Amino acid sequence: MLEIIIGNHQGEVAIPTSWLTALEAIGEKATAMALEVAVAEGNSLSHLAILEVAVVDDETSSRVHKDFMDIEGATDVITFHHGEIVIGAEVALRQAEEYGEPLGREILRYFVHGLLHLAGHEDAEAGERERMEKAQEDIVALLWAEGLSTKLI
Repeated sequence: MLEIIIGNHQGEVAIPTSWLTALEAIGEKATAMALEVAVAEGNSLSHLAILEVAVVDDETSSRVHKDFMDIEGATDVITFHHGEIVIGAEVALRQAEEYGEPLGREILRYFVHGLLHLAGHEDAEAGERERMEKAQEDIVALLWAEGLSTKLI
């Protein structure tokens, strides 16, 4: 059983503790769904005992992005195969506003995106990105329809 710990490590975007609790509660189901569409045998997700998710501000996201990927600027999500997902709260807020999505759904999307990376999905090339986005949106839609929509608004 995978233990999922989600922490809010920023103060720029209001994120209720109940959202983090709701994401932790569906973590096992989201993990199982990501594993169903895994693209790599022996992927990181199938071997983890603990998954830590950190919700961070733009400053932290930018630093992690530069330090580990040598890319300037804040990003939506960065996944480390040792079992850590870093979610950019300010990026999530901007994207949610741009696409008319609830902020909670955008954060869920980034959580699922990180799980899919751990399950072996990549998004560097167009074909890979299309497969990953389809899997991501299918999982987000199912979880949202199963009641997360009432917990993340």
